[in-house]
Amino acid sequence: MTVHAMRRPRIKPEHRAYRTVDGHLRIGSVVYGIGAEVTDPDGWVWTLVEAMDGTRGTEDVVAEVSRRHPELRLPAPDIVQAMTDLTLAGYVEDAGAEPPAELTERERERYSRGMTLLRWMDLRPRESPWEPQLRLRRARVLLVGVGGTGGAAARDLVASGVGLVHCVEPDVVELSNLNRQTLFREDDLGTPKVDAALAALRALNSDTTVTGERREVRRPEDLEHLLAGGTTAGSGGGASYDVLLLAADRPPAIRRWANQVCLVSGTPWAEAGYRGPLVSVGVFAPGRGACWECLRSAEIERRDLRLAPGQDEDAASPRMPWNPVNAVTAGLSGSLLAHAALTLLCGIPPVEPGYRSGLNLMVPGDPVLQRSPRRPDCPACGPRPAVSAGPGDPP
Repeated sequence: MTVHAMRRPRIKPEHRAYRTVDGHLRIGSVVYGIGAEVTDPDGWVWTLVEAMDGTRGTEDVVAEVSRRHPELRLPAPDIVQAMTDLTLAGYVEDAGAEPPAELTERERERYSRGMTLLRWMDLRPRESPWEPQLRLRRARVLLVGVGGTGGAAARDLVASGVGLVHCVEPDVVELSNLNRQTLFREDDLGTPKVDAALAALRALNSDTTVTGERREVRRPEDLEHLLAGGTTAGSGGGASYDVLLLAADRPPAIRRWANQVCLVSGTPWAEAGYRGPLVSVGVFAPGRGACWECLRSAEIERRDLRLAPGQDEDAASPRMPWNPVNAVTAGLSGSLLAHAALTLLCGIPPVEPGYRSGLNLMVPGDPVLQRSPRRPDCPACGPRPAVSAGPGDPP
């Protein structure tokens, strides 16, 4: 999208510029990762962003800047280039762009606040600010696991307008689930989780398609079958998915399987969960950054548990037959998982995959962040990745 193709270029409302006390121009808000500062000794860049208010075409913007700064004798190509630079940086939209016909008036009203958030975080030129929402509407997501993390992720995806979410879950609702699995109610006790989840999600947003099946993933081939669109009776199968979201923690090797299967199929994927007060999400895309196996190997090499020879690492971080969790940790992990899906589906924010991030609820401001380069000796994303049921790994 070039500035010449825009009917009425304007600075995005969320990126509205202001002048600093020393005469510089700040644009894109004060949020780290979005905002920028531009030196403007002659003041004409400020005039430019003021003129780009959505009421003028490109030629009229150029004429307005030239009119207000005759002493500078600014060449028109220089003004256009400044407009182009602002556009390529993601600060400009076309106020004259028509909303996509595929999105109904009801949908535009429903997702109007979400569109503006995506527009705020978006740093690439678009034909329309509604383009990311349209991508979500067309998206197909496979969600494995609909407990605390998966239920929260499903809720956020459906509320955000993802077109199709297919849920896979083998269990029934139990009383001990209700402290964290907020998709379910007491009336759902004894009901298959997938049935209760579908009812709740469909009641949340009738403009999306939510399908599901009661099924347990027991081997890599089960994930391959699901990703290829294979389903059991009563689900919505028949086509592949744009993203896999893993919110299940069993069998223990399921993350390794997901990594291998997604590498073979070329499917972006994400997984999330909690480990006591540590909540995190891993985001991966084949061919872009480290895979799950790369990241895990790098983390094992990085950490120093100071264990004695032969001592099991469970001594440093014991595992119990239950997961210590409440609605907050489960909800946070699910929301992080949904955010990862939105990032993979529409590229907002523009973050490269191949990382794990999150937060430590014990220490405000202490982030969880793991990132490493792709490893050329990685047994998973090396020259010939192969799907195999390897030994179990902790999430």
